[in-house]
Amino acid sequence: MSWWSDGDDAEDEGDYAQYDESSVRVRPNPKGNKPRTKQRPAYANAEEGVVWTVDRGRYGVLMDAGTPDEREITTARARELGKKSVVTGDRVGVVGDTSGSEGSLARIVKVHDRSTLLRRSADDSDAVERVIVANADQMLIVVAAADPEPRPRLVDRYMVAAFDAG
Repeated sequence: MSWWSDGDDAEDEGDYAQYDESSVRVRPNPKGNKPRTKQRPAYANAEEGVVWTVDRGRYGVLMDAGTPDEREITTARARELGKKSVVTGDRVGVVGDTSGSEGSLARIVKVHDRSTLLRRSADDSDAVERVIVANADQMLIVVAAADPEPRPRLVDRYMVAAFDAG
């Protein structure tokens, strides 16, 4: 006997014949989203820009540099990039709202190959090198003339780093 029947089990068994697999109600995903897939979009329509600023997970990207349509947009890094770093000077592919209007946010989906790379180690015992700037053509070294006193060996280290970076 079930809780919805009126007591006669023999009669109720015949009632189940009216149901088949098509009448089963499938519940939606409790998380409310689609199942994840490993197939990622190609982003063939991504616009190219240059990273101008980096600030706490937000990147200022200069779009159409050197043209009358030049504009700076705010972007975030896409999850597809993984742990690949985005630094000042990187040429990147951007999708989303690239109009540059107030409050708009686009996504960086691709980092193009770097021609030069200026990097430094955190300290002498650290094996990981930190990238400072990418695709730089020129470097300007500025030191104080009197206070604090100039350190020529520091300038030498900067020049060696620039030579190593190409």
